[in-house]
Amino acid sequence: MNYTSVIYSNWMQKLQQTKGAFAIALMAIVLPACSYNEPQAITPATLEQQRNQVSREVVDNQVAEVTDKTDELIGKSVTIRTQPIRLIGPTSFTVNNKELFDNQNTLVINATGQPFTLPSTNNIPIQITGQVRRFDLAQINQDYKLDLQSDYYRDYDNQPVIVAKSLALSPNPGELTANPSAYYGKKLTVTGKVANVNSAIAFTLDENKLLGGEDLLVLHTKPQPKVKQGEQIAVSGVLRPLIIADLERDYDLTWNLNLRKQLEAKYRNKPVLIVTNVAS
Repeated sequence: MNYTSVIYSNWMQKLQQTKGAFAIALMAIVLPACSYNEPQAITPATLEQQRNQVSREVVDNQVAEVTDKTDELIGKSVTIRTQPIRLIGPTSFTVNNKELFDNQNTLVINATGQPFTLPSTNNIPIQITGQVRRFDLAQINQDYKLDLQSDYYRDYDNQPVIVAKSLALSPNPGELTANPSAYYGKKLTVTGKVANVNSAIAFTLDENKLLGGEDLLVLHTKPQPKVKQGEQIAVSGVLRPLIIADLERDYDLTWNLNLRKQLEAKYRNKPVLIVTNVAS
């Protein structure tokens, strides 16, 4: 069971508790009228106030529970896809992921060993994989052989931080086909729905109705069991223009002559994502 499923299960339990709380609240209203004391007047406003009180208590409990879950993540590896919020230091930025950190801005430290440039617009998501820790500047510098400067991190002491071991831009397929030049040669992780399957190494991802976008061609460098049409998958690789001679020079593509001709006729000079990993 993943972390989101745990939150959903806890939410359903809270909902059931809410129903029970309403029943208790109604009993508290009805029982005095059945006693030997003078009956109490019940108005719609009184009932609504009682319901609001119960609802507020449940919501407060849910928020507290999600916040407490942060401690359970400490020391664990997570993968999230989210928009960056703000650059903090030369190798760090903040993100906002409500499923894990109760909608608070969370610091991300780049410990990949490679420079990572944030997208020019916050509308482009990035995929982050890393370990969740409590921020301790000296300990993180020591453990990951970094040289973080204290001036950037005065407000983050003991706050949750993701120390990233993998960072990749994660645009939608339609964004890549509509604006490929911005992504050529870059490491990307793309999620989408399989639109068409041409072979064991070639398929397309749906452009997701982005204005000006087309379905994205994906080439896997090695044959694999076919993905299924309509399947939601995530792929990681590098975006390049489809120039057959260049691709055959740089990759050992196991395509036959017919597939080669079909792809060249339809996608020549269009973007193609050359992937090394496919996950459903």
